[in-house]
Amino acid sequence: MKTIVLILIGMCSLLTISQNNKKTAIEPHNLEGVWELQNQYMYQDNHISDTLSNQNGYRQVKMYSQGKVMWTRFDPKDNNEWFGYGTYTIKDGVLEERLEYASGPMMKILDTTKVFRFEILVEKDSYQQIDVDENGHYYHSENYKRVQK
Repeated sequence: MKTIVLILIGMCSLLTISQNNKKTAIEPHNLEGVWELQNQYMYQDNHISDTLSNQNGYRQVKMYSQGKVMWTRFDPKDNNEWFGYGTYTIKDGVLEERLEYASGPMMKILDTTKVFRFEILVEKDSYQQIDVDENGHYYHSENYKRVQK
């Protein structure tokens, strides 16, 4: 009888662990909501070499919702409009944004790059999207803080 009880407890434990792992595998990172750029890092030899703060009214905001992304940037020194819209996925620690349309200056960039890939580090109310070069080295990151869920 004790053997049967132990087997049942073991099976229940395995089912619980299995269900928790499935939930983690489905949504390891949740970017749903509104995020504002706090600063940017420059890297040298995969270590932060400089921090670039937002200055003179510069703002950049990203919104993620149900697989869609939209971002906008305001720089008082730049007369161009900057925005983009598309889809996003996160898999294996990589954020991939595929822009479908954007402002004029951004469309020129989209002529050569339509898919943007970043390594991503997510915390509860902040995340970093890190640019990685062809050799796997970090060279730049944008660091965001959650504004709204």
